[in-house]
Amino acid sequence: MIRAKEVRLVGAEGEQLGIMQRSVAQNMADEAGMDLVLIAPTAEPPVCRIMDYGKFKFEQAKHDKEVRKNQKTVDIKEVQLSATIEEHDLNVKARSTIRFLEDGNKIKVSIRFRGRQMAHTEIGVEMMNTFLERLEGSAVVDRKPLLEGRTMIMMLSPNKAQQKISKGDMEDA
Repeated sequence: MIRAKEVRLVGAEGEQLGIMQRSVAQNMADEAGMDLVLIAPTAEPPVCRIMDYGKFKFEQAKHDKEVRKNQKTVDIKEVQLSATIEEHDLNVKARSTIRFLEDGNKIKVSIRFRGRQMAHTEIGVEMMNTFLERLEGSAVVDRKPLLEGRTMIMMLSPNKAQQKISKGDMEDA
């Protein structure tokens, strides 16, 4: 598949073998029982390397799998409030929100205004602030409460400093 007449050859251990004809480089790779792989096709002359391509692909797949395994996905959980929510219901929603934040999720807090409530959207802002106070500093406001149509939305994310403290407390117990 390599079309260039001359290539710069890199050995199996990473040593520079110099510029040579493609056929000579292919013979060296065959003698070593390995493959001749084009590394940098745009270089002048193109750079090729002697390597075991199957082993390289296996190691690459293993590395990619390891990276995906260690990757943390962040979910967005939604908590719906109302402008006339009662004290107990607000506390229950705050406790569940704290649990979501400790798991590392982002939170979308929304209040849907119905009918005449649209005339008093400031009640929704006060409710959002009250809800934020109940979270005891375990959340950081990503997006302040904004009205989009009949819905007021606020985005929260976990407070990193608070998470570190809570993890430290769990190790002491």
